Amino acid sequence: MTRVVFLLVPGVHLLDLAGPAQVFSSAADLVGGYSLEYVGDSESVPSHQGVPLGATTELPELDVRDLVFVPGWRSPKIAGTGPLSARALAWLKQHHAGGGTVASVCAGADVLGRAGLLDGRRCTTHHELQDELERRYPHARVVRDVLFVEDDRVVTSAGIASGIDLALNLVAARHGPATAAAIARTMVVYARRNGDDQQASVLLRHRSHVNETVHRIQDVIESRLTDRLSLAELAVAAGCSERTVTRLFGKATGMTPLRYQQALRVERAEHLIGQGATVETAARNVGFEDARMLRRLRSR
Repeated sequence: MTRVVFLLVPGVHLLDLAGPAQVFSSAADLVGGYSLEYVGDSESVPSHQGVPLGATTELPELDVRDLVFVPGWRSPKIAGTGPLSARALAWLKQHHAGGGTVASVCAGADVLGRAGLLDGRRCTTHHELQDELERRYPHARVVRDVLFVEDDRVVTSAGIASGIDLALNLVAARHGPATAAAIARTMVVYARRNGDDQQASVLLRHRSHVNETVHRIQDVIESRLTDRLSLAELAVAAGCSERTVTRLFGKATGMTPLRYQQALRVERAEHLIGQGATVETAARNVGFEDARMLRRLRSR
């Protein structure tokens, strides 16, 4: 039996906790052999969303098969947040020293840092906290804009939903990718992402503007990803001229509509390849006539 122990910090984000917990709960249903436990410095731990969480203050004795997760908490800045006792930090460090695996989601990386587990290791956290984590732990090697990083049984993730990706990866390492994929399907997860995937998708990176005309154009491109779209068609959908489409789209996103469609296609193709598709099959499925264009775009 593998115990997955969640170390709860006041102000914990519910999804930082619930995502990995659901993965291992589903693993227990599918393959068995997992139990979930929740520990903290007090028996009632407030979440940032207002739901009080029950925990035990007794820190269990663990073996090398067990996992300890530290979910993140609300933290525009890390300093002065996430209070945790020296006793809990020593317990966390002892588990790793004994051969166990420790993991964090978002600001939870700071707890691993306080326990001395980030020094000399690669790690990551939410993109808004990376600079501060680097300043607080100058001997750590902070990897930017990735979903999760594993280094010598210290596993850190970007935050919020990336905790699901991290947990699925740990399940895949223990039980194989088919089991992880089955759990992802059970959870209705759209895609099981790799650790080096960027924290923000192409869609999210170019949807932060406020131009409604460009949003309408993007809606058309995304809904017809595999189609050849002319500027004339996009202009009709946007209710403006072709020249205006090009000007507004470039100003809002920094690229042309064609480049945006290509970027979406490449990202989707990368996902298909990661799921086992050949480059040729992935290229056809996302709208390229053959794999040559996909290879050229990937090489960029």
